[in-house]
Amino acid sequence: MNFSTLQVAPAPDQPGVQIVTLHRPDSMNAMNTRMFEELAQVYRQAAHQPDSRCVVLTGSGTRAFSVGADLKERNGMSDATWRAQHQMIEEAFLLVHNCPIPTIAALEGHAHGGGLELALMCDFIIAGDGATCSLPEVRRGIMPGGGGVQNLVRRAGMARAKQLLFTGGRFDAAQGLAMQVFNEVVPQGGALTRALAVAGEIVASAPMSVRYLKLAAGRGGEVDFHTGYALDIAAYNVLVSSADRHEGVAAFNEKRAPQWLNR
Repeated sequence: MNFSTLQVAPAPDQPGVQIVTLHRPDSMNAMNTRMFEELAQVYRQAAHQPDSRCVVLTGSGTRAFSVGADLKERNGMSDATWRAQHQMIEEAFLLVHNCPIPTIAALEGHAHGGGLELALMCDFIIAGDGATCSLPEVRRGIMPGGGGVQNLVRRAGMARAKQLLFTGGRFDAAQGLAMQVFNEVVPQGGALTRALAVAGEIVASAPMSVRYLKLAAGRGGEVDFHTGYALDIAAYNVLVSSADRHEGVAAFNEKRAPQWLNR
């Protein structure tokens, strides 16, 4: 597929891993209506491709992952048009969040507003040490509408998230790591390389197991322990009867790498 705001390509020598790059470098990867449409298209396809195993989402260049919604496009936009565009944003961002395969954000440079919210919709974030992030919507007379409130509270904790949300304050890579917004911080320019290395570790695991783990951890983490554990066991019992469970045990006993069948 050809895109005007994204670059989408398989990772070199890593079958099943796809790199999705926000590609509007002249505007620090600001997200316009077309980008939201294209993101939704990419993630719909990734969700239904049996050979898709992991998506790494990044921004073009090292200056910015994304500085958020394109406010030049939004300047003078009617309320009705704004709301219609935001429906596209909600759809696209939830497709990222709900993607059945892991999505890793490789974040370099600036990530503000919707840019940070998009990264937070991924399963986890690996950041370059030059990262600078914020949710500044409160200074624009609005509030984060791309899941940033809920995701920041869940990652950074209620009190710290409130401070950042109420002030629109910025945090750097070290602060993001300390708040558990980022899983790892690597030297500037190295986020994509590290994210691809982690993706390779994921792809070495049984694909059905990874999908069920994402479901159980993501949904189970939102409910009480006993409900979440029941979800774990339901998924576990599906995997017991899978061909890959038999292959995994056989490969261990035969001292060889497993050959996953994804069934």
